Amino acid sequence: MSSREEKPDTTWKDRAEIVIIGGGCVGVSLAYHLAKAGMRDVVLLEKSELTAGSTWHAAGLTTYFHPGINLKKIHYDSIKLYEKLEEETGQAVGFHQPGSIRLATTPVRVDEFKYQMTRAGWHATEQYLIGPEKVQEMFPLLNVDKVLAGLYNPGDGHIDPYSLTMALAAGARKYGALLKYPAPVTSLAPRSDGTWDVDTPQGSVRAKRLVNAAGFWAREVGKMIGLEHPLIPVQHQYLVTSTIPEVKALKRELAVLRDLEGSYYVRQERDGLLLGPYERQEKMRVQDSWVTDGVPPGFGKELFEADLDRITEHLEIAMEMIPVLKKADIVNVVNGPITYTPDILPMVGPHQGVRNYWVAVGFGYGIIHAGGIGKYLSEWILQGEPPFDLIELDPNRYGRWTTPQYTEAKARESYGFNNVVGYPKEERFAGRPTQRVSGLYSILQPRCSMGFHAGWEQPHWFYKPGQDTQYRPSFRRTNWFEPVGSEYEQVMQKVGVIDLSPFGKFHIKGRDSVTLLDNLFANVVPKVGFTNISHMLTPRGRVYAELTVSHQAPGDFLLVTGSGSELHDLRWIEEAAIRGGYEVEISNTTDELGVLGVAGPRARQVLQKLTSEDLSDGAFKFLQVKPLKVAHVPVTAIRISYTGELGWELYHRREDSPALYEALMNAGQEEGIADFGTYALNVLRLEKAFRAWGAEMNCDTNPLEAGLEPFVKLDKPADFIGKHALRQIKASGLKRRLVCLTLATDDVDPEGNESVWYEGKVVGNTTSGAYSYSIHKSLAFAYVPVALGAVGQQVEVELLGRNYPAVVTREPLVLPEPVRSRLQKKGEKRLG
Repeated sequence: MSSREEKPDTTWKDRAEIVIIGGGCVGVSLAYHLAKAGMRDVVLLEKSELTAGSTWHAAGLTTYFHPGINLKKIHYDSIKLYEKLEEETGQAVGFHQPGSIRLATTPVRVDEFKYQMTRAGWHATEQYLIGPEKVQEMFPLLNVDKVLAGLYNPGDGHIDPYSLTMALAAGARKYGALLKYPAPVTSLAPRSDGTWDVDTPQGSVRAKRLVNAAGFWAREVGKMIGLEHPLIPVQHQYLVTSTIPEVKALKRELAVLRDLEGSYYVRQERDGLLLGPYERQEKMRVQDSWVTDGVPPGFGKELFEADLDRITEHLEIAMEMIPVLKKADIVNVVNGPITYTPDILPMVGPHQGVRNYWVAVGFGYGIIHAGGIGKYLSEWILQGEPPFDLIELDPNRYGRWTTPQYTEAKARESYGFNNVVGYPKEERFAGRPTQRVSGLYSILQPRCSMGFHAGWEQPHWFYKPGQDTQYRPSFRRTNWFEPVGSEYEQVMQKVGVIDLSPFGKFHIKGRDSVTLLDNLFANVVPKVGFTNISHMLTPRGRVYAELTVSHQAPGDFLLVTGSGSELHDLRWIEEAAIRGGYEVEISNTTDELGVLGVAGPRARQVLQKLTSEDLSDGAFKFLQVKPLKVAHVPVTAIRISYTGELGWELYHRREDSPALYEALMNAGQEEGIADFGTYALNVLRLEKAFRAWGAEMNCDTNPLEAGLEPFVKLDKPADFIGKHALRQIKASGLKRRLVCLTLATDDVDPEGNESVWYEGKVVGNTTSGAYSYSIHKSLAFAYVPVALGAVGQQVEVELLGRNYPAVVTREPLVLPEPVRSRLQKKGEKRLG
């Protein structure tokens, strides 16, 4: 069996279903998966030779572990593919699976491992928390004096990147794909029918779809069509030692070791060791000249000059932990480019604003991602929807606000933070603020803790004089716990104001606007002057998005979505409009409009002082939308609030935010008005049993199991996307359902993605959670089997290594204000 490169194909195709640009492991994996799934006319174009760029020099680490939730599936699919690839293709891949261990040498790191154990419990991946003795057994050369625990993943290891790519290429060819090189792409021209003309010195190809998988050349490919992909190459070094007698004498291969406090990985390389550190952000090197001047034309299988001074402190720590390194000779230092996005996660999927242009770029860990991403993208391309939720890789999470300066600052931070403790509700501060600040940023920033949302700064919680104002992340309750409780009371008892400007906002109008929305959404189109909550579903009946739809004037709509899904949702709407040939105008007004939320029992009293419009319950009903003036500022007012309390959202020009805010705060002095942030908002919505997109619902869930039936109108005449699938799901019956749990905990609260246990087995997972300041217990949403969904059912939720008793509770815990006032009116009628 050989891993030699086959000779380039001499044939040419002038038409293709898909053209993949880039012959690294990710691009070749996509070609392999598409061809194997039966797609005809798959063409891959590589500018020099396969693996040139970042693939050929990679350290080749493979791990089931990922701190996130969805990417665990990608890692799993990659490893399962690599295990059988040699047998399928006849090409050796050099796959070693000795397992891997992450080391905890501090108590907070042990907490992190416990946190990660509950997040892994409901996945297929095996993962164990092990003691120092077991760590030493798997890595006998380790000094375990400082080791408190290890996080162990069986089946982890490393693979030869070159051999892997050649095996995938052999498979791709076997199933009919054309891999063409050298064939540098010289121009890309979009055509009016959505196809592309792709030019190379070898000839031209007309493609129905393009995928940019060009590694550190991806920016150049994007620029050909006017896109500035936020990518930057960073230098990553690893070194290889000569034979170490103690390694040679071992009876079995050492587990891959990751010393997180030392910030390096080490694995066995033949009879020596391979060690790769991640330097601090002030020491690491970004190849910023490639961003400004482009990649040097001939760069392919070259490396940068070694620079051991940058990594000396890591080597010294490693020598203390693995004493045999002190005597080892370094025989090779590899210093090569890896492409980073600002947040270290790749960009994968279709790109908003350009038809039939997809990306698979920005892979800081391309080897472990290649197999799973090839499978994921091929299924999305062939089925018309993503096979599972992976919004954290959506290329549309970035936008015009993502400048080269921001990209560099964040890439430095992401690289330097490679092995830092990953806390819940983590904030990272490099590159902030961007140009995306609301009109209130300078007013609010000195007195609150800001969170980062799609480029925006938004208050998480506010501090009062004398309170601890520092950012103090923790796995347990921390310094924001009591201030958030005060904000909760503020909204429940008085009136609060929240900056909601980061919402994604779209304006849709035109002859076919009603028809478009009727086909896009599972809910009915609201009457003129009203708003509703609507969901866009995928063809398989999964929840692609949740928006509020406001019918402002006949055929004229304002659509509002969460900040994290702005371009994700806009792309889906635009593509549906093009596909159906609808005559509509769609504009993204996210950056133009500010939004203030006013909520609480005294909200009406405050607002009524500032407008001549009658805000009484009869005149301005729940879910009505009206244009009006508040303190002479023109606003679109919607009577809706995610708090579930009496409230309005006020949409206005971003530059009017300061004047509107000051007017509200002045008018509300008597009512005790004050600010509140998104942490309090989350508690309020959980108590009302309001679902959140990205937590309770996403592309992994259908609206029926998520409890969204009131918003799904299966009997409406329009054949909305997902309707047929949903009817089948309903007929087949649900296997699981979303429930509300209350937990008696101590100093730790659920926050989502924890394991739910019943009778010694993991049976489900939480989706979100918080401390309820009304019942003084923890609260969580969770998916459990239907049989365990009855009110009163007892289960357990795993938090930081301990299972806490939990009970399925009747929802909502607190009735929303519109329901309370309706019941009150009924009661008054009876009494009357």
